[in-house]
Amino acid sequence: MRLLVLGVLATASAAQAVGALLPHVPLLLVATAGSLAAEGVLYRWQRGMVSLFAKSHADVTVRHVLRDLLLVVGLLRLGEQHREPAYAPLVAALLVFYGLHWAIQAVSVLVRRTRTLPVVTRNVDASALRLTPAPPALLRRPGHRLAVFGLPATAGLLATVVTDAPVYGAAGLALSLLVSLAGLGALLLRLLPGRRPAGEQEVLDWFDAWLAEYRPTVGLYFSGGASSAYQANMWLEPLARLEGRPVIVLRERHMVQRIAATDIPVVCLPKVSTLMRLEHSTLRVLLHPSNSGKTSQVLRIPTIKHAFVNHGESDKLSSCNPYAKAYDEVWVAGPAARERYALAEVGVEDKDVVEIGRPQLDAVRPYAGPPAPGGYTTVLYAPTWEGWDGNPGNTSVVEAGENLVRALLADPGVRLLYKPHPLTGSVDPRARAADLRIRELVRAANRERGGPRPDPSAAAELVRRTAELDRLTKAGFRPAADQAERMLRQPAPEPGRASAVARAAAAWEEAYWASLPEWEHQVVTDARPPLYACFNRADLLISDVSSVVSDFLASGKPYAVANTSGLAEDGFRKTFPTVAAATVLTPDAAGVPALLDAVRDPERDRLAGARAELALRLLGPAEPPSQERFAGAVRALCDAAGEHRARMAERVATEVPLPGPRRQPGPPPAVSAPQARRRA
Repeated sequence: MRLLVLGVLATASAAQAVGALLPHVPLLLVATAGSLAAEGVLYRWQRGMVSLFAKSHADVTVRHVLRDLLLVVGLLRLGEQHREPAYAPLVAALLVFYGLHWAIQAVSVLVRRTRTLPVVTRNVDASALRLTPAPPALLRRPGHRLAVFGLPATAGLLATVVTDAPVYGAAGLALSLLVSLAGLGALLLRLLPGRRPAGEQEVLDWFDAWLAEYRPTVGLYFSGGASSAYQANMWLEPLARLEGRPVIVLRERHMVQRIAATDIPVVCLPKVSTLMRLEHSTLRVLLHPSNSGKTSQVLRIPTIKHAFVNHGESDKLSSCNPYAKAYDEVWVAGPAARERYALAEVGVEDKDVVEIGRPQLDAVRPYAGPPAPGGYTTVLYAPTWEGWDGNPGNTSVVEAGENLVRALLADPGVRLLYKPHPLTGSVDPRARAADLRIRELVRAANRERGGPRPDPSAAAELVRRTAELDRLTKAGFRPAADQAERMLRQPAPEPGRASAVARAAAAWEEAYWASLPEWEHQVVTDARPPLYACFNRADLLISDVSSVVSDFLASGKPYAVANTSGLAEDGFRKTFPTVAAATVLTPDAAGVPALLDAVRDPERDRLAGARAELALRLLGPAEPPSQERFAGAVRALCDAAGEHRARMAERVATEVPLPGPRRQPGPPPAVSAPQARRRA
């Protein structure tokens, strides 16, 4: 389809040029009509090609100008033959239309700048900022606007070429000029002083006032790409259950809407100068689920203590990154992570490591016994991604994935849930290709297996539950909404919304699984159902050396790890302690049948005791609960931050100025968190 659209556009442009230069009216008519039809197909069904054309500097603006230019050439050539001077005004009107187009674009940029605020919020009442709905999307997209506003002009010129009657061209151009003037006027009205949102300084003053009123105590700091939002989302519920006033601090504007449903206030501070305003707030602790280049900027704030909580723990080197020594404390799940940092010798001192467990794992249900005889054994295959270092042992998808899936699908008593990592294939194209082949294997197996479908009422129930959950978690923005409009539509949530969302999410999960046939294999790639919901449905996990394995241990169920590292099994288990209680599978998947037998017959499961022991080492004790330990760590670090502030204030108050030239007052120099800790 893409090649067909590309071929039609190229052929139509060439034919239009020939028809204009000859001039040949029928050819010019057919070529122009074909070009317009291809444009319609392009924007309706081939959106991916729009960016491809833009990258090759042949976007819709260029194509539209070329189309009109060739029509003008055709008109002038016809004018030479018939000696008709009436075509000159049409050309002049067309130039005026393009002048209006660029004027609209310039004013559109000015309007966008007035609506680009230095602070973006969610779950905060921003009505004081005089926010208004965004202008129509058509006025903000130059290519779309030119195509729509210019269509009457193009059609009129084409009619003039065919009929040799300038009145059609004049009518089309008049309509295009009229709608362009209307669009320009609508945008100019938004630049009037009373129609603009609050200015930059006014927004910053409002933000300072909000900080003073809300008085946040603990926050979650996150910076990253769109696909990494899950790293922050996994900490939302534990953060929401804390005492005090939590806040989420983001750095990229696009991340504001990618944070999952929460009642916690969300603030996005793109500029470093705006971020530094947190120094004078009541915020005492920031939790960091990931490292990023922008993390170093917030670590400069000396009044805030910083804890690295990570977004999962595994035996991979990324779980003991040397960057962690930049934080005041490193919070880990259990003793194994503490030992990991000690062995890695990356500069993290043992006194700065705090064991808090994994509060997210409260959602994981414990082992309730083997699958029922005669029923399906549900196997979750959740491989990790390929990573940045090119290590072939990172993911099993490339070397073992297809073999594992074929072996599982060959067992008639298995129901497979395949949930690949969201970043699979983002670095290594082989991983992406293998992932696509695995998905096709699952689809083919479903076609061969077949079976009864659930009652239609189950699907209807899922639709109802989905609508209810969307109503609670989505703001229902119109497609043309920009960030300022979203801020307006997302004020502080009503009391009790969080508990309503939790109930709706649980009901949705039950409806989701009930709507699927028990025999049908599933490829799970959407945000819903989450990974832990898949844990609760699975009888067995097959994964790689990753945090998925550590989290699954909370269930007590059997698990297996694919060994694609090239190490012998003994060396593999010694190198990666999280494999100690796992069945190790080779890339050829030869051990899958025996593994399934052990899952179905507890007497053959020789690793149950080892799993319980390993869970204690990786996740810590069950009592006190992880959420309680997490809250205690937050309180302790908040107290440390408060004591540090008090010492700094006392030191400043008792300082005796040295003799010499008087220094001009100014902000204190920024220091990193480790420097502040040493000074304290």
